[in-house]
Amino acid sequence: MATLKKRIRIDAPRSAVHHALTDPTALRVWLAEHAEVDLPDRFQFWGRRTPDGDVPHQRLLHADDSSLRFDWELDGVTTNVELALATEAGERESTLVTLTQTEVPGWPEMLTTPGSRSLMHTYWALALANLADHVEGRQPVAHCDFTSTELRTELLIDADRQAVYESLTEPEHFSRWSGVKVDVELYPGGRWAMGGFDAGYAAHITAIEPGRSMSIDWGEMVQTWELADSGGQTRLTFVHSGFDETRPAPYDGWLGLLGGLAELRRYHESGNWRPRWVDVQVDGLPDELMTTN
Repeated sequence: MATLKKRIRIDAPRSAVHHALTDPTALRVWLAEHAEVDLPDRFQFWGRRTPDGDVPHQRLLHADDSSLRFDWELDGVTTNVELALATEAGERESTLVTLTQTEVPGWPEMLTTPGSRSLMHTYWALALANLADHVEGRQPVAHCDFTSTELRTELLIDADRQAVYESLTEPEHFSRWSGVKVDVELYPGGRWAMGGFDAGYAAHITAIEPGRSMSIDWGEMVQTWELADSGGQTRLTFVHSGFDETRPAPYDGWLGLLGGLAELRRYHESGNWRPRWVDVQVDGLPDELMTTN
């Protein structure tokens, strides 16, 4: 097992981020269906949006104005989660949030090991993106319901439809906002390769309508997205389907997608966009997969 680490930049003062991390009302907006906080003794969250969320499984270890540390039992194993806040110097008033979690699978075990701990890499990618959106004054892009096998979401992006289409299909644009290298052949039957064609595995495009839609077959799942004009904005609809619904749903990829959509929206709507993610570390992750550290 390994320790994951993620660092995200939030354009808000440290006090605002700390409030969102420790106020139960705020936690119910960006993190969990249910949350109860009574510092320095209790910090718990559970419900449909939480892996193993039938009851709370957290035990608070430490809390102050710049850090929060708790044990979280997942798959019957105690993991340790820490969130540390630091003010980032610069022209904008911003906060760096560093998250670490112990006892989680590294790469590629996270893709093949069943259980909630294998979801933590993408779970926190979405949760921290939603935290940033909430603190910066935007509605969180989406949540994952771990009790449902319907993996479908819609969001509005304040941008031209063709511009959003290019961001989803052109490797240079896709890699810029997502931080992931991709090679693409934009025709039915063409390859879609995360990490590039040399990475050894590629999904295949089954259908494409330039400017409007695409379907990609990943072998055990089909990913489909559609774009539509909506009052001067673009409505993006994403669906994951075709998986065996008698088995656990592919929440890992769904969480990663939702977290990515939050950055896609910012990429088009922020006047002076810069990546949120400062550092993402996954033990064993191939260097060629990511375009950021």
